[in-house]
Amino acid sequence: MTRDDDPKSHAWALLLSAQATLIEKIEAALAQAKLPPLAWYDVLRELEKAEGGSLRMHELAGRIVLSRSNLTRLADRLEDAKLIERTHTRHDRRGYDCVVTRAGLAMRKKMSPVYKAEIERLFSRHVTVEEARTIGVALARAVKSAGGA
Repeated sequence: MTRDDDPKSHAWALLLSAQATLIEKIEAALAQAKLPPLAWYDVLRELEKAEGGSLRMHELAGRIVLSRSNLTRLADRLEDAKLIERTHTRHDRRGYDCVVTRAGLAMRKKMSPVYKAEIERLFSRHVTVEEARTIGVALARAVKSAGGA
């Protein structure tokens, strides 16, 4: 069977390959610039976008697609680096909020040009606006049907 016989399976395989390859290249560019890993950027960006720069741990885990245990370890590293703080949730003393610090905002801002340049170099310049819209619509539909955000 060729890719023309099963274009959806071929597209799925390319999606997985593209994601893995592009993330690896972005991670390498961040490391070369002596910046933290991409997951740090994702956490800091989501906290920056959130009201008051704060999210419950489970909300943050859903937004960055990490398991709770992986997020806890990542939050430990971010907290050790003074990029976030964890505080008890006001309404539930068992839960924690992650709050971005000024240093966290500065780090995200420092990482952003490297990340954006790599997205442009590795992805954006290779697709037209119309292709990007088509990809976005199709992926959003798949994510929604799978119960994602």
